[in-house]
Amino acid sequence: MNKYNIMFKNLAFFVFLLAYTSVQAQVTPAKIVHPDENMAPINENGPVMEFESMTVDYGTIEKDADPLRVLKFTNTGKEPLVIKNAKGSCGCTVPTWPKEPIMPGETSTIEVRYATNRLGRINKNIKITTNEGPNPHIIKVVGTVLEKAEEESLPSSTPSMLSGEGGE
Repeated sequence: MNKYNIMFKNLAFFVFLLAYTSVQAQVTPAKIVHPDENMAPINENGPVMEFESMTVDYGTIEKDADPLRVLKFTNTGKEPLVIKNAKGSCGCTVPTWPKEPIMPGETSTIEVRYATNRLGRINKNIKITTNEGPNPHIIKVVGTVLEKAEEESLPSSTPSMLSGEGGE
């Protein structure tokens, strides 16, 4: 074989490989995504977790304010709902969820605790994994933590010798 035959065979193989991969890329089916990316695919006979709100809003609070907020949800499906896991996006956001199954039609809560000793904006997420399907629910945790307002000191109301009150 001469040099041109080898080069032609290599070029022909490369063109074949390029054509094959482009055909395969076009034949691959598209992934179907649920319209609400935060919702797991709905099995019409399975559990369905519906929240009152997809956001836990602390509002504007002072440093060291009450860290607890409650997130309500209902199982609107036809089978028991099991929460497999709930995890905050960092250690400052800690969810506590029911470990027992939530029956169809039943309402329950997830407790959320944020470390309110941290100053600044709150912008965290909680990822909730259930037996609904592979997609987790993503709950936003928002708010702002401000420094405590300084209290004005008031004059003492106890009598003193300097004021001429009290004493003998």
